[in-house]
Amino acid sequence: MLEENIFMKVRSKKRAMVKPILEVKELCMDFGGLRALDHVNLQVSKDQIVALIGPNGAGKTTFFNCVTGIYNPTEGDVFVLDRKGKKRRINGYKPNKVTELGLARTFQNIRLFPNMTVLENVMIGRHTRTKAWIFGALLRDKKTVQEEQETIEISYNILRKLHLEKYVNEIASNLPYGAQRRLEIARALAAEPSLLLLDEPAAGMNPQETKELEELIRQIKEQEKVAILLIEHDMKLVMNISDMVYVMEYGRLLAQGTPQEIKEDPRVIKAYLGEDHDA
Repeated sequence: MLEENIFMKVRSKKRAMVKPILEVKELCMDFGGLRALDHVNLQVSKDQIVALIGPNGAGKTTFFNCVTGIYNPTEGDVFVLDRKGKKRRINGYKPNKVTELGLARTFQNIRLFPNMTVLENVMIGRHTRTKAWIFGALLRDKKTVQEEQETIEISYNILRKLHLEKYVNEIASNLPYGAQRRLEIARALAAEPSLLLLDEPAAGMNPQETKELEELIRQIKEQEKVAILLIEHDMKLVMNISDMVYVMEYGRLLAQGTPQEIKEDPRVIKAYLGEDHDA
């Protein structure tokens, strides 16, 4: 019994020592006299899929924009673990710097380069992971050529893992809608993130495409060892894949907990899941 207690204490201590990849504290974002985010707290650990839910206008995308450097928060702190495991406060960092530190995202409205090939779209996602300067690109020295070849190989392997290799030379705008969604995820993965932020990845998808997306998100977490933070309105998808769910309302957190806890929270049932929701 004593040994068991010691073991439990050691295990609890180890859990406490694990630093979250993303830690957001008391985040506020004002636009003129409007407070879009009001003291929001959230964290994501390296082994988690975390969902952020709530109605349109709740502040979810504004939250993503603050975390990824598009907006500079009015108040609060955003911390990430960089690629060396060092905790960094990233308020005010530009999006490319945030990506360098290990965060990559997709957008609610697909933002591909429509007139470029599928492979080229993924290769662009490698820009924070390559070192060739403009002179190297112009002179085509050996190091630059080698790096370019590595970029092509890595990008193709990502397309293969996401079952997009058959489109490798297709123009991005010609892809089916579901494939375009996966391509945007592929481009984000090309940056080798430790945390992938997905903004409504199932938007506009049919049930079969959503099921495939669910399997893909699980695959990214388990095989690529990438933590995931997603905004999503498809509650079935959210409840099936999430380890933790945060619920927003008017820029504030209404509730947080496991999917089962969120299903059973009367405030969430009333506000978002419906009074007659079957938990």
